[in-house]
This record gives sequence, structure tokens and C-alpha cells, in this order.
Amino acid sequence: MDNKAEVREFLTSRRAKVTPGQVGLPASTNRRVPGLRRSEVAALAGVSVEYYTKLERGAIDGASREVLDALAKALLLDDAERAHLFDLAHAASPVARPPRRRDPRCWAPHPSLQWILDAVTGGPAFVRNGRLDILAANVLGRAFYRDVYDMPGQAPNIARFTFLDQRAAEFYPDWDFFARVTVAILHTEAGRDPHNKELHDLIGELSTRSDEFRRLWGSHDVRHHGTGSKTFRHPVVGELTVAYEGMGMESEPGLTLTVYAAEPGSASAERLQMLASWAASEYGREEAARGAKKTEQGAER
Repeated sequence: MDNKAEVREFLTSRRAKVTPGQVGLPASTNRRVPGLRRSEVAALAGVSVEYYTKLERGAIDGASREVLDALAKALLLDDAERAHLFDLAHAASPVARPPRRRDPRCWAPHPSLQWILDAVTGGPAFVRNGRLDILAANVLGRAFYRDVYDMPGQAPNIARFTFLDQRAAEFYPDWDFFARVTVAILHTEAGRDPHNKELHDLIGELSTRSDEFRRLWGSHDVRHHGTGSKTFRHPVVGELTVAYEGMGMESEPGLTLTVYAAEPGSASAERLQMLASWAASEYGREEAARGAKKTEQGAER
């Protein structure tokens, strides 16, 4: 990712979203640009117009924490946007350390992590990275994201499924919402880890193959995706609404453990139980087949 271009486009897009009235400035009818003028942002942040112009052109390396905080307040940034601004400034620093990365094609969960995932029996549980690869899951998580795992020749990736698989329009009743969230998560990760080649490759692929992704990427929205509720339409059990909690993993920085759960006694809870029964039958056969194959290979040796 071109850090200077990202800083420029992010600050410009945030400035365009703030109206004079939101920050106590008088409105005027002769504005040539939406939102605030550069001079107004500079005054609100307590810096010179020349310095703010330099920042908005992408020269953010060296900006102090105080300046970044003042910019965040002037532009009315939410927590995710403020964190993204600090990530961009950190990435621009010549001494910034790149985050530790894992290749999803060869990374495997530690056995104890899989034990913990498998111990969650009431709802889907899975581990993802910042580019939305599903790296590990319990049986119910695999069943829940059955179609994501079913994309041939690819590691299971929620972003690729959302924009490139026709089944996503059925799986997500409110596809537009899920698409915006997906792009915002990727944009957040791109600010945190701008030199991640695998992430760049995914963004390039989606930009080339999906007009909707390309349009949403240009909005420069970011998001902290920690808790909430979502509604899905699963191909096996139908529509269900689940609460979710996403937790950063202390032992694996950059990875998120997410657990879904339905309200006890609800129709969605019943459908999750149905999905668990289906998964036990479906994946039980797979495990038996793999076990038989290992036995045959051992006998051949």
C-alpha cells in the first residue's frame, strides 16, 4: 500500500464528511468542496495551514501524538478511525517494525488452540487473521461457513467469498452491510500492516474482479469489529440471528478468535442445534473416512 496516498485519501475523505455546523463553524453557501476547508481543520487542530496541508499530502511521519490527537478531534474521528490514523503514522516511520505474519497456507493451530475451539459446542467458533482467512474452527464453525470452505483451490477466506461467490447474496440477507463491514476490516488491516504482500494480493484481486469492492474501497472506511449481532441465511437450516464477540489473541498478535451464539430459547438457537446435528453427521463421516485412509496407508507400509 502506498502510505502517502492512503494518508492523503483518508484525511481528505474524513474532512469531507464533517460539516461546519458539527464543529461550531458558520455555514456558508460558497463552499467549493464538501465538508471542512483545510484552513478550518488546521485552526481546529491548532496547527498552521501549511503544516496541515503537508500532513494531508501524506507527509505524516514525525507527527507527534499530540498533533494526531488534535487532528482526530478536529475531524471527529471515531475510535477505529483514530486508531487507523495512528497506524498510518506508525507505518510511515522509518523505524516501524512490520507485524509478524503467517502464511495461511501453512500455518496450523497449536493442538491446544484446536482443543479450546472444539470445547465450544453451543455455537460456531473460529480464528481469523486481518485479511479474513479462516485459519481454524470448531466443527460448528466449519458447518456454519460451509460454503466459504467450499471455494475450490482457495484457503477459506470470508472477503473472497463475500465479493466473488454468488452464494454470498443468499447467505447474507443484508449483503450491502456485510460488504461494507468486510471492506472496512480489510482497510483497517492495510493501515496496520501496509507491507503485507498477501493482503495486497487479495485487495488487488478483489479490486480487479469486483466493481462493488472497488467502489467501497474508495470510501476509506475503517472499523473495529468486536461485538454485535448479525443475521445469516444458512443453506442447511435457514435464517438465524447470532450475537458475536471477537477477541484478540494475546499469544498470536493479529489473530482474532470469534464466537457466535444465539439467544437461548430462540428459533435461532434451535436452528444452531439443528446445524450442530447436521455437522456431527456430515463431518463425522469425513473423519471416519480419513481414519480409514490412514489405517490403509499404515497397512501398506
